[in-house]
Amino acid sequence: MKLHRREVVKELLRDRKDLLVIAGLGSTAWDITAAGDADLNFPMWGAMGQAAMMGLGLALAQPRRRVLVVTGDGEMLMGLGAFATIGVQQPANLTVAVIDNERYGETGMQHTHTAYGVDLAAVATACRFKHSITVTSEVDKVRELAYRTPGPNFAAVKVLDEKLPLVLPPQDGVQLKDRFRRAVLGR
Repeated sequence: MKLHRREVVKELLRDRKDLLVIAGLGSTAWDITAAGDADLNFPMWGAMGQAAMMGLGLALAQPRRRVLVVTGDGEMLMGLGAFATIGVQQPANLTVAVIDNERYGETGMQHTHTAYGVDLAAVATACRFKHSITVTSEVDKVRELAYRTPGPNFAAVKVLDEKLPLVLPPQDGVQLKDRFRRAVLGR
Protein backbone atom coordinates (compact mmCIF):
# COMPACT_ATOMS: atom_id res chain seq x y z
CA MET A 1 0.00 0.00 0.00
CA LYS A 2 1.19 3.54 -0.73
CA LEU A 3 -0.07 6.85 0.56
CA HIS A 4 -0.98 10.18 -1.06
CA ARG A 5 1.90 12.61 -0.53
CA ARG A 6 -0.17 15.74 0.10
CA GLU A 7 -2.28 13.93 2.70
CA VAL A 8 0.88 12.68 4.43
CA VAL A 9 2.48 16.13 4.60
CA LYS A 10 -0.77 17.77 5.69
CA GLU A 11 -1.02 15.26 8.54
CA LEU A 12 2.63 15.72 9.53
CA LEU A 13 2.13 19.49 9.80
CA ARG A 14 -1.28 19.38 11.52
CA ASP A 15 -1.17 21.32 14.82
CA ARG A 16 2.54 21.87 14.31
CA LYS A 17 2.90 24.78 16.76
CA ASP A 18 6.60 25.81 16.69
CA LEU A 19 7.97 22.91 14.62
CA LEU A 20 10.71 24.12 12.27
CA VAL A 21 10.32 22.64 8.78
CA ILE A 22 12.90 22.43 6.01
CA ALA A 23 11.57 21.17 2.69
CA GLY A 24 13.64 19.79 -0.14
CA LEU A 25 13.69 20.92 -3.71
CA GLY A 26 10.53 20.67 -5.79
CA SER A 27 7.60 18.49 -4.79
CA THR A 28 8.21 18.50 -1.04
CA ALA A 29 8.42 22.32 -1.05
CA TRP A 30 5.10 22.36 -2.90
CA ASP A 31 3.66 19.82 -0.45
CA ILE A 32 4.45 21.89 2.66
CA THR A 33 3.04 24.97 0.94
CA ALA A 34 -0.14 23.09 -0.01
CA ALA A 35 -0.49 22.14 3.68
CA GLY A 36 -0.36 25.86 4.54
CA ASP A 37 2.42 28.34 3.98
CA ALA A 38 4.00 29.31 7.30
CA ASP A 39 6.80 31.50 8.54
CA LEU A 40 8.45 28.44 10.13
CA ASN A 41 8.69 26.73 6.72
CA PHE A 42 11.92 26.99 4.79
CA PRO A 43 11.53 25.51 1.30
CA MET A 44 14.76 24.94 -0.58
CA TRP A 45 14.85 26.47 -4.05
CA GLY A 46 17.48 24.92 -6.29
CA ALA A 47 19.65 23.29 -3.63
CA MET A 48 19.11 19.63 -4.42
CA GLY A 49 20.69 17.30 -1.89
CA GLN A 50 20.97 19.93 0.85
CA ALA A 51 17.71 19.78 2.85
CA ALA A 52 18.97 17.22 5.40
CA MET A 53 22.18 19.18 5.99
CA MET A 54 20.23 22.41 6.37
CA GLY A 55 18.01 20.62 8.89
CA LEU A 56 21.07 19.36 10.76
CA GLY A 57 22.53 22.86 11.01
CA LEU A 58 19.22 24.21 12.25
CA ALA A 59 18.82 21.38 14.79
CA LEU A 60 22.31 22.04 16.17
CA ALA A 61 21.74 25.81 16.31
CA GLN A 62 18.28 25.44 17.92
CA PRO A 63 18.62 22.42 20.23
CA ARG A 64 15.44 23.23 22.17
CA ARG A 65 13.28 23.25 19.01
CA ARG A 66 12.04 20.24 17.03
CA VAL A 67 13.20 20.21 13.39
CA LEU A 68 11.53 18.24 10.61
CA VAL A 69 13.11 17.83 7.20
CA VAL A 70 10.59 16.84 4.52
CA THR A 71 12.44 15.81 1.38
CA GLY A 72 12.24 13.42 -1.53
CA ASP A 73 13.95 10.13 -2.28
CA GLY A 74 15.87 11.57 -5.25
CA GLU A 75 17.25 14.39 -3.15
CA MET A 76 18.15 12.09 -0.25
CA LEU A 77 19.93 9.71 -2.61
CA MET A 78 21.94 12.65 -3.90
CA GLY A 79 22.99 13.59 -0.38
CA LEU A 80 23.81 10.19 1.14
CA GLY A 81 26.72 11.69 3.05
CA ALA A 82 24.16 13.60 5.13
CA PHE A 83 23.13 10.32 6.77
CA ALA A 84 26.63 9.76 8.13
CA THR A 85 27.07 13.35 9.27
CA ILE A 86 23.72 13.37 11.08
CA GLY A 87 24.56 10.00 12.64
CA VAL A 88 27.84 11.32 13.99
CA GLN A 89 26.31 14.57 15.29
CA GLN A 90 23.31 12.82 16.94
CA PRO A 91 20.88 15.76 17.14
CA ALA A 92 18.07 14.64 19.44
CA ASN A 93 15.64 17.18 17.93
CA LEU A 94 15.92 16.18 14.24
CA THR A 95 13.66 13.99 12.14
CA VAL A 96 14.15 13.44 8.41
CA ALA A 97 11.04 12.30 6.56
CA VAL A 98 11.59 11.19 2.97
CA ILE A 99 8.49 11.30 0.81
CA ASP A 100 9.44 8.34 -1.38
CA ASN A 101 7.54 8.01 -4.67
CA GLU A 102 10.50 6.13 -6.21
CA ARG A 103 10.72 8.83 -8.90
CA TYR A 104 12.63 11.94 -9.89
CA GLY A 105 9.50 14.08 -10.11
CA GLU A 106 11.03 17.27 -11.45
CA THR A 107 12.93 15.72 -14.36
CA GLY A 108 10.38 13.40 -15.95
CA MET A 109 9.39 10.75 -13.36
CA GLN A 110 12.35 8.45 -13.99
CA HIS A 111 12.79 5.72 -11.36
CA THR A 112 15.11 6.44 -8.46
CA HIS A 113 17.22 3.71 -6.86
CA THR A 114 14.55 3.12 -4.21
CA ALA A 115 12.37 1.67 -6.99
CA TYR A 116 15.08 -1.00 -7.38
CA GLY A 117 15.35 -1.88 -3.71
CA VAL A 118 17.70 0.69 -2.17
CA ASP A 119 16.49 0.92 1.43
CA LEU A 120 16.97 4.43 2.83
CA ALA A 121 15.77 3.37 6.29
CA ALA A 122 18.51 0.73 6.39
CA VAL A 123 21.07 3.37 5.39
CA ALA A 124 19.86 5.59 8.24
CA THR A 125 20.12 2.68 10.68
CA ALA A 126 23.65 1.91 9.51
CA CYS A 127 24.53 5.57 10.05
CA ARG A 128 23.40 5.46 13.70
CA PHE A 129 20.00 7.17 13.53
CA LYS A 130 18.26 6.27 16.79
CA HIS A 131 15.00 5.37 15.04
CA SER A 132 14.49 4.49 11.39
CA ILE A 133 11.27 3.26 9.82
CA THR A 134 9.58 2.70 6.48
CA VAL A 135 5.91 3.63 6.46
CA THR A 136 3.26 2.53 3.98
CA SER A 137 0.11 3.25 5.99
CA GLU A 138 0.46 4.81 9.44
CA VAL A 139 1.54 8.44 9.36
CA ASP A 140 1.05 8.63 13.15
CA LYS A 141 4.35 6.77 13.54
CA VAL A 142 6.14 9.55 11.65
CA ARG A 143 4.34 12.24 13.70
CA GLU A 144 5.53 10.50 16.87
CA LEU A 145 9.12 10.64 15.64
CA ALA A 146 8.85 14.27 14.53
CA TYR A 147 7.14 15.66 17.62
CA ARG A 148 8.15 13.50 20.56
CA THR A 149 10.83 10.87 20.02
CA PRO A 150 14.46 11.78 20.75
CA GLY A 151 16.49 11.38 17.59
CA PRO A 152 17.99 11.59 15.18
CA ASN A 153 15.01 9.93 13.50
CA PHE A 154 14.34 8.84 9.95
CA ALA A 155 11.18 7.82 8.12
CA ALA A 156 10.83 6.70 4.53
CA VAL A 157 7.18 7.31 3.64
CA LYS A 158 6.13 5.33 0.58
CA VAL A 159 3.74 7.38 -1.56
CA LEU A 160 2.06 7.04 -4.93
CA ASP A 161 3.90 8.43 -7.95
CA GLU A 162 1.11 10.88 -8.70
CA LYS A 163 1.65 14.14 -10.57
CA LEU A 164 0.00 16.96 -8.60
CA PRO A 165 -0.68 20.64 -9.31
CA LEU A 166 2.05 23.02 -8.25
CA VAL A 167 1.46 25.01 -5.07
CA LEU A 168 4.51 27.22 -5.08
CA PRO A 169 5.97 28.84 -1.98
CA PRO A 170 7.30 32.39 -2.28
CA GLN A 171 10.15 32.39 -4.78
CA ASP A 172 12.20 35.23 -3.32
CA GLY A 173 15.04 33.54 -1.43
CA VAL A 174 15.92 36.65 0.58
CA GLN A 175 12.29 37.06 1.65
CA LEU A 176 12.11 33.38 2.69
CA LYS A 177 15.36 33.63 4.65
CA ASP A 178 14.32 36.82 6.41
CA ARG A 179 10.84 35.51 7.19
CA PHE A 180 12.19 32.24 8.59
CA ARG A 181 14.93 33.98 10.57
CA ARG A 182 12.42 36.37 12.21
CA ALA A 183 10.11 33.45 13.02
CA VAL A 184 12.95 31.51 14.67
CA LEU A 185 14.91 34.30 16.36
CA GLY A 186 12.39 37.13 16.66
CA ARG A 187 13.07 40.67 15.55
